[in-house]
Amino acid sequence: MPNILFAALTEAWADYETHLRTALDAQGLDYTLATDLPPEGVDYMIYAPNSTVQDFSPFTRLKAVMNLWAGVERVVKNDTLTVPLTRMVDDEGLTQGMVEWVTGHTLRHHLGMDAHIVNPDRTWDDTPPPLSKDRPVTILGMGALGQACAAALGQLGFPVTGWSRSPKSLPFRTTHGADGLREALTGAQIVILLLPDTPATANTLNAETLALPAPGAVILNPGRGPLIDDDALLAALDANIGHATLDTFRTEPLPRDHPFWSHPRVTVTPHIASTTRPDSAARVIAANIARAERGETLHHLVDRASGY
Repeated sequence: MPNILFAALTEAWADYETHLRTALDAQGLDYTLATDLPPEGVDYMIYAPNSTVQDFSPFTRLKAVMNLWAGVERVVKNDTLTVPLTRMVDDEGLTQGMVEWVTGHTLRHHLGMDAHIVNPDRTWDDTPPPLSKDRPVTILGMGALGQACAAALGQLGFPVTGWSRSPKSLPFRTTHGADGLREALTGAQIVILLLPDTPATANTLNAETLALPAPGAVILNPGRGPLIDDDALLAALDANIGHATLDTFRTEPLPRDHPFWSHPRVTVTPHIASTTRPDSAARVIAANIARAERGETLHHLVDRASGY
């Protein structure tokens, strides 16, 4: 009978407990699930990186840690964690939320909605927007979230280019590596960042790369704050970048005196693009624990070398 420790903020237990028990029962597991178990008796840990658990060494029987978040940058380098780590990949909840945010803001900028919603001068400009086929979109990051967003935008007719660090064979145009990054960004009218936060991805958009998109291009960042050099973006907004809609930041909450708040061509959303949903996330976790108990390979394993 596996002992499962829920290691997250105290208030999260009320959101997750019923869903987890329902999902674990549906898998036919006989288990103990609690927020306080003797470390030496824990088999699986359902974990949020803001948990009070930061030293995994007392958990001598631990088989795996199931991260509740898609991002693992706050735990992947913990030297005391030596067992398999999984990240949250939840198509029903987390992925769908990201697709909706990305699609919504892509269409907002594609259709020029802001000019009609905020029009104090009552200007009558009947210039139609281009069709989606004439609006090239580049997505940086071809993991589960990037691929799902690319598929959704492709269904709407946008020509999508996906970029990743290594080659990928996908049903749309892809590039990879340093040269591929330049190729993917050059001429893009909407650039969407969905890369993980690793040393290799820091400042992917910088003074050099921000100069590559088409004049008036839009940047959407629902990925991670450190993917963009903030100062370079502010300078680019005075040059070739038309707007930036940002959901993630280097410091969160975004400090009230940060220039992003007051910039007329920056939209700040408070890290809401994609959130773990307790009901569907519980089913993902329960299914993975059941796999482990059957001796099968865990889904969504983190590659410690790459950091995601």
